[in-house]
Amino acid sequence: MNKITKLFNITYPIIQGGMIWNSGYKLASAVSNAGGLGLIGAGSMYPEVLKEHIQKCKKATNKPFGVNVPMLYPNIEEIIKIIIDESVKIVFTSAGNPKTWTSLLKQNGIIVVHVVSSSKFALKAQEAGVDAVVAEGFEAGGHNGREETTTLTLIPIVKEHISIPIIAAGGIATGRGMLAAMVLGADGVQMGSRFVASTESSAHNNFKKTVLETSEGETQLTLKELAPVRLIKNKFFNDIQELYTQSPSKEDLENLLGKRRAKRGMFEGDLIEGELEIGQISGLIHEILPVQIIFEKIISEFEIAKKEAISL
Repeated sequence: MNKITKLFNITYPIIQGGMIWNSGYKLASAVSNAGGLGLIGAGSMYPEVLKEHIQKCKKATNKPFGVNVPMLYPNIEEIIKIIIDESVKIVFTSAGNPKTWTSLLKQNGIIVVHVVSSSKFALKAQEAGVDAVVAEGFEAGGHNGREETTTLTLIPIVKEHISIPIIAAGGIATGRGMLAAMVLGADGVQMGSRFVASTESSAHNNFKKTVLETSEGETQLTLKELAPVRLIKNKFFNDIQELYTQSPSKEDLENLLGKRRAKRGMFEGDLIEGELEIGQISGLIHEILPVQIIFEKIISEFEIAKKEAISL
């Protein structure tokens, strides 16, 4: 048992990313049932939909699970109230100031983890009273840090600055990646992209298949002026790059992005005009598998890699 398995009362220090349009109750409960920590992604859910997913997750697993809450969410107060009313025990916050909600959540007996992309924000999260941080490197899919600090660099630097547990994220989808992150100082790992390509993910099959076909160099971080996001290079991505040649304003970028672009791509399967968020590690993902099989493969590879490292 290490700091993360003890904190969440789980078997393996593996957390599933609470990704928008991918992380409904089916994925979260499957990850929790496999021995990790499943997260429901509130970022793509209306409050009443989140409430339904929390209730269904409780029925689908008797293991710990949590909710990921991007604090940019317009209905954030209603979301927090639902989380408290439904007695959710674990909350991961992101995209905002951890001071805003941490104390209220902690007062209600909730374990709070905040996602950071630098040691500066890791320190702020620790000062705000969170129980752990997710240190997410530039390789990650979805919303990301503007500094482009890689996971290999970020984890030991954050480790040097804080005393609370660290969960590594960004570019981790295998047992070898998990071991590497823990050798660097992480107490556990969070995987997003690997669980997108799972049977239980709520992503559209078109998107899942595209993830399998995406190799290194075929994703790129963009839209830093709005919220940095790593996208697969499709027509929508190319349209963004074309707009950048015209020195666009923030409003120009917002107009191109429009509304529902991520839902259109990842949930509805529009591979041309949709926003397709995925991490660089997609180049190592070759199969859509049930969560249980994914866990077995990760743990088996982790144990083999650990033995190989000892013999070096």
